[in-house]
Amino acid sequence: MKVVKFGGSSLANGEQFKKVIAIVTAQPERQAVITSAPGKRFSDDIKVTDLLITYAEQFLNYLDTKKIQEKIFDRYQEIAQTFELPTEQLAWLKKELQQLQERTYPSAEYLLAAFKAHGEYFNARLLTLILNHLKIKARFIDPREVGLLVSSDPNDATVLPVTYENLARLDYTDEKLIFPGFFGVTKEGEIATFSRGGSDITGAIVARGLNAELYENFTDVDAIYATDPRLVQDPYAVTKMTYREMRELSYAGFSVFHDEAIVPAIEGRVKINVKNTNHPERPGTMIIPYQEFTPITPITGISSAKHFSALYLHKFLLNKETGFTLKILNILYKYGISYEHMPSGIDDLTIIFDNSQLTEAKRKAVSRDIRAVIQPDELRWIDDYALIMVVGEGMINRIGIMKDVILAISDHNINIHMINQGSSEVSIMLGTKSADADKAVKYIYEAFFEQK
Repeated sequence: MKVVKFGGSSLANGEQFKKVIAIVTAQPERQAVITSAPGKRFSDDIKVTDLLITYAEQFLNYLDTKKIQEKIFDRYQEIAQTFELPTEQLAWLKKELQQLQERTYPSAEYLLAAFKAHGEYFNARLLTLILNHLKIKARFIDPREVGLLVSSDPNDATVLPVTYENLARLDYTDEKLIFPGFFGVTKEGEIATFSRGGSDITGAIVARGLNAELYENFTDVDAIYATDPRLVQDPYAVTKMTYREMRELSYAGFSVFHDEAIVPAIEGRVKINVKNTNHPERPGTMIIPYQEFTPITPITGISSAKHFSALYLHKFLLNKETGFTLKILNILYKYGISYEHMPSGIDDLTIIFDNSQLTEAKRKAVSRDIRAVIQPDELRWIDDYALIMVVGEGMINRIGIMKDVILAISDHNINIHMINQGSSEVSIMLGTKSADADKAVKYIYEAFFEQK
């Protein structure tokens, strides 16, 4: 069996649905299908998920929601009309769209999760109807009925291990199984959504749960590229890469996957093939275990992310003070903050944070407590901070890789705030000013790929 997942751009309108159906029916082993909500049809369009968020906000603010409901319904009706699906077959959709605001939710967060999740839910049911209308055997799989159980975090859920046992018991024959992406259900029966890349996460969960031979992730690019095509014209297309290379690159900004999205597939050792819905005949990029991978280039990819800040501390003889780091960790734990990295020297320590972890109030509270407990000689926040990841399984076997990376940047007068390789065999992390990050990525790419 193959599990195939389609992104929002792949399911944005009726013409895209035709491509999806052609892909799904081209191979009988493509049996489990994961849907996203309809994405943008053109540059100024609005994604259905964003329309549903607007619907939730209007309802919470006691505004008339009739027009936004009509706008959402029209998106699905437009797709249905492409296949001449009888109008009465969408009566359920209009009814359930209205009923979203008639249900009782434990909190506003659960309400928002339920509204958002219905973009995928409606699309999966619609695809099932269209397939059956075309005489293709298909069955809608409701996460609530199959037991796709998640934690009780309404908008940042994680899958519960029992889900894989539930999926393994799923009975099916030769029909196409249509799963909505992005959400699961809590033990209390409430809908909870995954974080960014939610449908990718569902695809990976289903691939592991059904013991798939391959997880095909269809998107709108031909392959995963060595760097962002917006920074480098016609970048090198990566044909094969490892799970851990993909994780490292996703962490620092690769937009193909959120860094947590493929973890279930990795755990189940399911290979992943990233392909283009608009050009399904192209090979795309295979993501495989490192044990099965032979690198052909020292570097596989370079990515950068600018959503970081750093707290710099200076104190003489810091390295001699027992429990120094523990005291800091206790302060961060007190305020529910996790850190990304903590490079240190004899008298200096820098703590790097994802800005999503911080509010101005938390920053002030952490600073106050550190001053009181640690009594540093200097404490200051660095807001202009970006991280660059240079990733490649081939790095470990090439002498001088660090020198080449640093020279590529320093030759263009870009200052490096931090270098961290640590225990990783496949990545080098650099810290720079946010304004320098894109240029640094471009120069590293040129050093390694344009010479090749």
